[in-house]
Parts: sequence; structure tokens; C-alpha cells
Amino acid sequence: MKLAFRILLAVFFVLAGANHFRRPDIYVAVMPPRLPVPTALVYLSGALEIAGGAGALVPATRTAAGILLIALLIVVLPANIHMVLHDIQPAGWALPQWALWARLPFQLVFIAWVWWTCLR
Repeated sequence: MKLAFRILLAVFFVLAGANHFRRPDIYVAVMPPRLPVPTALVYLSGALEIAGGAGALVPATRTAAGILLIALLIVVLPANIHMVLHDIQPAGWALPQWALWARLPFQLVFIAWVWWTCLR
């Protein structure tokens, strides 16, 4: 079962990371304005998501990939909080405020998912 969840995790992060390159505008829109070079940070986080997702599938890199993904999930949390506090809707989205708040706990779910499949 853990292998199936690890593969699902890898697919999730590789696709999410690829989306940073396909639609960077979605992610730039939620970046706190105090951060420099938001587009470059979006591309960097996308590349790290792809690397972490792929690395989760390789036994020799699984632990490093898990640490990378957990660190990334923590680092992007301020952007998710900024999105909620300022009711920022990414391009093409129209989420109600409660849905923006409901997204936040999923960062913990994703961290637990990475920890269980890569570090435990």
C-alpha cells in the first residue's frame, strides 16, 4: 500500500510542478508582494516539486526528496496564508472564502503523506 501512495505522491508533485511552468500566472498571483522575483520563485518551486516527486521513487534519493518536499511545503505556506488573508483568487478561480481557509490544513496532510511515504 505504501508503494501505491508513494507513486501517487510522485505523480501529484510532478504534475503540480509541471503546472508551475504551464500556468505560472496562477502561482504568481498568490505570492506575497514582499518576495522578490515572483516568477523565478514560481519556476524554482515547480522544479523542486518535480525533482522531489521523481526523487521519491528512487530508493537512493527518497529520503532527500522527502526532506525537500516537506521543506518546500513549509516554505510555500506563507503564500497560501497570504492568499487567504487577502482573498486573492488565482487566475480563473472563484473560490469562496471558506474554501480558501479549508485548503490550509491540507499542507499538514501533504507533509504527513510525504513523511509516511518517504521518511518512515
